[in-house]
Amino acid sequence: MSQIKLNVEELGDFVKHMITNNQHIQKKGLTPVTINVSGDAGLGKTSSIIQLGKELGLQVEKLNLSQLEELGDLIGFPVKEFKVKNSEGKVLWITEQEISLASEKGYKVVDKRMSHAKPAWIQGKKDGGILILDDFTRADHRFMQAVMEIFDRQEYVSWKLPKNWHVILTTNPDNGDYNVTSLDVAQQTRFISVDLKFDEKVWAKWAESVGMDNRCINFLLMHPELVTQRVNPRSITTFFNAISSIEKFEEQLPMIQMVGEGSVGLDFSSMFTMFINNKLDRIISPEDIMTKDTKYVFSSLKSMIGEDDEFRADISSVVSTRVVNYLVNFAKTNPISAQTLKRVEELFIDCKSFTDDLKYFIVKEVVNANKQKFGKLMMNPKIANIIIK
Repeated sequence: MSQIKLNVEELGDFVKHMITNNQHIQKKGLTPVTINVSGDAGLGKTSSIIQLGKELGLQVEKLNLSQLEELGDLIGFPVKEFKVKNSEGKVLWITEQEISLASEKGYKVVDKRMSHAKPAWIQGKKDGGILILDDFTRADHRFMQAVMEIFDRQEYVSWKLPKNWHVILTTNPDNGDYNVTSLDVAQQTRFISVDLKFDEKVWAKWAESVGMDNRCINFLLMHPELVTQRVNPRSITTFFNAISSIEKFEEQLPMIQMVGEGSVGLDFSSMFTMFINNKLDRIISPEDIMTKDTKYVFSSLKSMIGEDDEFRADISSVVSTRVVNYLVNFAKTNPISAQTLKRVEELFIDCKSFTDDLKYFIVKEVVNANKQKFGKLMMNPKIANIIIK
């Protein structure tokens, strides 16, 4: 549907812009723009939006439209309301359950009407939030028609979204691989659509932040081509988590193969087994690279990456990405010591396990991510010369 393909980080930046823009146009009395995030299953469409909402301090409400059975769960259920009046002429509209209490206080029923009660999910909501309409194109046709009113006015019969609320849809592609309903022009023109794509470096950054096994992160960075529609980040994460308690992979290969075939299939698990047999699961961790003795680190890198004719560019690239992610995540919550900066300088200047391009990548990425903590690296003339060159 969309020509715009974004990774998770780019999606976050896009949604942040749209939220800011929606706040701007709401002040003019206009309805906020709805976003449709489309993509294959397991890419993290919904989870990334929920995480973004938390980071922005917004309430997040997720409605899985494909699992709703009654339209009232979305728009509110019909209820009888009664108009009551007391001897002083005070008039109230109340529900049937409140009649007894009203009668005790001297109120009498003078009229009645049909109305709608607010659905449970909207009750108690305050200003500022994200409403995720999950699996929009998997929903029953009734729900797909009903939510068009939400796109247009952010309200329905019995409720209205508070100020600074933003509606985001998630959908799977209409390419024949999913059991979805095609969107017609009337629906497509009511929102902005973007497609979510997999990016192994962005995934690795996330995996680093949640403490995923180093060996597993290294493997996927070396073999991003194994990620498919069927073997997606969700199933891969399930596989990696299911073997995370195994201390020595080489001693549990039959079990790893069994778990792999049941979660990510034969091809992926066989490649992972080969990865272990080639001892690539023993690549030094980024934490060790930054904290262990320099001689040990350089020796470990040389043994895995090699030099000259035996240089393994694929492993060098993986390690450089891991170092960047480690430093960026570490700097978010910790001060960067002179010793850490010195180690980066040593890797940049003295280590032969990285090409000049990868050295440039490491410094550029960490400085761009946190100029305040890593900007001093650019003051080293040897680093500056390589970057300028």
